[in-house]
Amino acid sequence: MTYPLPRQAFLLSRVFVAALLLFSLLIVLASALAWLTNWVGHGISQSKPPALGLPYVVTMAFIALDLLVALAIGTLIAVTTTTPSFVLIGTIGFMGVARSYSAIVALLTRDSTLVGNADTYQSSLSLLGYLLPDLAALDVRMISLYGDWQFLPDDWPLRVVSTLAYAAALFALSVWALNRKKFA
Repeated sequence: MTYPLPRQAFLLSRVFVAALLLFSLLIVLASALAWLTNWVGHGISQSKPPALGLPYVVTMAFIALDLLVALAIGTLIAVTTTTPSFVLIGTIGFMGVARSYSAIVALLTRDSTLVGNADTYQSSLSLLGYLLPDLAALDVRMISLYGDWQFLPDDWPLRVVSTLAYAAALFALSVWALNRKKFA
């Protein structure tokens, strides 16, 4: 704090450290889960045991991408809001909407009798696809659970790149908002 640093260096260094801590904890918890699953699974005969090799690593990479988006939206909310509790509430709300809107649209496509005026409701929810990343599509836990790569979406590279671009845009918007902020 004694050296004069630009605001973006201050923010991005804090974000980098938070991401490093978050991903380190993910690695520790994923390793503990893999060890525990392997240890418990030794005494149980299973027709299809969980795949703890490459499918598990891919699943953890997709979870890390999900956490990166949560960190990005939390950073943007923290920079722009004045209420500290809104950071937690806003991030949880954003992640809930980003994880569930595509499932609701798919449900309404299959059964339009669930709500009145389903076409208008479905088109309104589909507009969220232009504003939010589809985080439900990044949920690939089944490839690790069943050891079957068919559960990986066909367009996963596009989804990964678009989610990374979304997180980068949120970080850039956070830097822009911090540089424009007036401190009293």
